[in-house]
Amino acid sequence: MSKSGRYAVAWPRMQWAMVMVLLLAGCGAPAEAPRESAPDRAVVAPVAEAPVVDTVAERTVLVMGDSLSAGYGMAASQGWVALAGQKLAAEHPGWRMVNASISGETTAGGAARIDAELARVEPEVVVVALGANDGLRGLPLEQTRANLVRMVRAAKAAGAEVLLVGMRMPPNLGQAYTEGFEANYHEVAAAEEVVLLPFLLEPIARDRGAFQDDNLHPGAAVQPQLRDHVWPALEPLLE
Repeated sequence: MSKSGRYAVAWPRMQWAMVMVLLLAGCGAPAEAPRESAPDRAVVAPVAEAPVVDTVAERTVLVMGDSLSAGYGMAASQGWVALAGQKLAAEHPGWRMVNASISGETTAGGAARIDAELARVEPEVVVVALGANDGLRGLPLEQTRANLVRMVRAAKAAGAEVLLVGMRMPPNLGQAYTEGFEANYHEVAAAEEVVLLPFLLEPIARDRGAFQDDNLHPGAAVQPQLRDHVWPALEPLLE
């Protein structure tokens, strides 16, 4: 996606810094980046899993995400994943959506959990929507990319189709980091030959009113827009 698609509202550097702290606190991740010897994964309690729409469904979409997919700050049924699950059940009978997203999750956490989730759910489609917390903690780009590759390859090895959902970082992290962060998703998708949705928040990123008081987590009212943004990339994988 072109650089012109970045956030149109230029927030002051100090406000961006405050937003980063708020996200980490809200997601359950520590405010300080861990020392190199500490585990990369945030220590958090998992949010309630979105209800399975169809308990007798034969085919499954598994979502591995963070607070943006876990429905932070709202009922699980209001989040875009749950809404996509309702649409999935209505338009594609025999399919269900399982939300394994955890607030505060990093790509390291997702990479550590992916095998167990694949064995538990046995999905036909896996949506990987992680990386935001890596970026906000300034974790090495190579590490984030390796974790994304690990998840994608595990899903493919299990016979699942993969949708990789990208994220972007605020400009105060520096041009090299923000551009490299965004490029990670494009490069992984191209190398692993999976579908890419470049930026989850694309439909609402320019609308400050779309976000909760922390100015980063989308509110319940705009979750249908996120569902409708993801759906065109997801639906072809159901065939």
